[in-house]
Amino acid sequence: MTDPIVLVGGGLATGTAVRELRGQGYDGPLVLFAAEPHAPYERPPLSKGYLLGNDPLDSAFVNEAGWYDEHDVDLRVGVPVESIDVAGRTVHTAGADLAWSGLLLATGATPRRLALADESGAPVHYLRTMDDSTALKEQLVEGARIGVIGGGWIGLEVASAARRAGAEVVVLEALDQPLLNVLGSEVAALFAQLHREQGVDVRTGVRIEEITTVADRPTIRLVGGDTLSVDRLVVGIGVSPTTDLATAAGIDVDNGILVDAGLHTSAPGVLAAGDVANVDHPVLGHRIRVEHWDTAIKHGTVAAANLLGDEAVADDLPYFFTDQYDLGLEYVGNPGPEGFDRVVVTGDTEGPVEHRAFRVWWLRGDLVVAGMHVNDWDAIDRVRELVGTEADEAALGG
Repeated sequence: MTDPIVLVGGGLATGTAVRELRGQGYDGPLVLFAAEPHAPYERPPLSKGYLLGNDPLDSAFVNEAGWYDEHDVDLRVGVPVESIDVAGRTVHTAGADLAWSGLLLATGATPRRLALADESGAPVHYLRTMDDSTALKEQLVEGARIGVIGGGWIGLEVASAARRAGAEVVVLEALDQPLLNVLGSEVAALFAQLHREQGVDVRTGVRIEEITTVADRPTIRLVGGDTLSVDRLVVGIGVSPTTDLATAAGIDVDNGILVDAGLHTSAPGVLAAGDVANVDHPVLGHRIRVEHWDTAIKHGTVAAANLLGDEAVADDLPYFFTDQYDLGLEYVGNPGPEGFDRVVVTGDTEGPVEHRAFRVWWLRGDLVVAGMHVNDWDAIDRVRELVGTEADEAALGG
């Protein structure tokens, strides 16, 4: 009997890949290991629809509950892979060794910890897993006071959900603006303004000196002397790729598992996908590791094809989306290590939130390295068309 194709990880990349493998006609054995006690699920609902109370938790699962049995997939939930033997082509779990004919690593990422918070004894939330989201959702109630450390996408989405639930929110960001490194100062200021308009206490350029617990409530002392007390603390200061398995197996790692455009690692027969994969991107011309929904889907599709001997490449431009209050956006591209030197904003950035509709373009010289629309839902095709091209300001306004 042929050794199975083995997939490691319980996220969108493996859930997509296993479906694609069956869809592309592979009828051999498939084994999927998910360390969490859940079938593969996608993460956007955890900080968006589910956390907001708009969507049921079941909407996060990649495939329906009976799909794995119906398609003869050996799904092993709550079973972490402990090590990989590249030369012997086996994976080791607490139960046994399992040989593989092809291996996909989609081990995702792990939230960065904040020692000041963890050591304080305060009730602290990190948002990464389905269980994390459920636990946090129970705390987002009217009148609660929620402190969010970190003004990135996760922190701002949590702030939006908390305000929707009627909670008071304070966001503490070390940089001069939330999302500063992603969006640049001008556009980042628009997001700070949005949250302040919705009643969020957005504090930028702050440093935390100490976190203590008083009567089961976290108390945060900032450098400079200000203190504030909250009921719950949410830490969202980024994630680190989960590369332990790959590193121990001798697979090349540097800010993720290094892969080529076809998602092949340095180990024969081993591919990597999703948040953990640092891809030599054939269009962007530089390496990139993307932690977003669309990339996980595209990687799952490419990985499935190449596990079957194809020569597919992961050449789609990075894409992500977010919804905060009545503002939604879609972003395409990546400025890369050379960054951008100017930003062009067209459209209406003022007025009621639901009426704001604008586009943002990040340029290096005349090259459009990234583009975004906000509440301009007919614009996404135009954004995709212009990113990666040279364009003058007249074209950007059209």
